[in-house]
Amino acid sequence: MQLSDTDVIIDYFHSASPEFLNTLGIDPSRLPERARWKAIFERLFALPIEERNFFAIVWELDGKLAGWSSADKIVFGQEAYMHLHILEPERRQSGNGTFFVKESAKIYFDTLRIARLFCEPYALNVAPNRTLQAAGFKYVKTHETVPGPLNFHQPVTRWMLERGAI
Repeated sequence: MQLSDTDVIIDYFHSASPEFLNTLGIDPSRLPERARWKAIFERLFALPIEERNFFAIVWELDGKLAGWSSADKIVFGQEAYMHLHILEPERRQSGNGTFFVKESAKIYFDTLRIARLFCEPYALNVAPNRTLQAAGFKYVKTHETVPGPLNFHQPVTRWMLERGAI
């Protein structure tokens, strides 16, 4: 992902309905204002990858942006947590997510030189949990937490993939 691609992330969340954000475990009141969010991305993208706490990949289908995957909570050389968002609802639940997760994981393992990759989707959102299992992630546990700065307190399911598992 290039800095210019981050507008897709900002627009995705700011354009989403409160109901859709709820399915993702996101509290709309926690979304940064657009200009502030862009400034955060500008600071992150100015850093070398080894020093970032955010790294992202954009995915295209038929020459059109289909979604993105991002990693955060990065401990370079050890572990990171990933996320995946598919932009158009009609492209969801079609196998694209599983493919994007697997390919993203390969890039994260290589680029971030990590041994373990985690994902903690909202436990009540069935689709990402099924996708992670289909992609080869192993169930670790379900627990309650605030998984990120945009989220409300919620049950999350922790999944893990180890280097070499895919």
